[in-house]
Amino acid sequence: MTGVRLAKPWLDLDEAAIAALPGQLGVYEIGDAKGGTLELGFAGGRSRFGLRSAIADAAAKHQTAARFRYEVTMQYWSRFEELLAVYLADHGELPSGNADRGDRRVGRIAAAGG
Repeated sequence: MTGVRLAKPWLDLDEAAIAALPGQLGVYEIGDAKGGTLELGFAGGRSRFGLRSAIADAAAKHQTAARFRYEVTMQYWSRFEELLAVYLADHGELPSGNADRGDRRVGRIAAAGG
């Protein structure tokens, strides 16, 4: 499952980095300084300034947010669902910022041959 993970480099979460983000559709991951994932999310058609505003809004919800990474994609919804399923398979639970979904609404991924 390594090919489906969000493997882009982490970026420091600061105003300059957010201002430099594209106003495009895509998915993102917000993390803390210890390496943990706080939230997986997406910038969709209703995101006013695409990834720029979606990441800024998500970061504002987490006091310990220190870094982020993102991927520009027009298939943001299916990619977001895929990232949630992979995270759930890896960790057995969703990130705290996604816990309100409940794992019953996330697809399951099984290892090949297992």
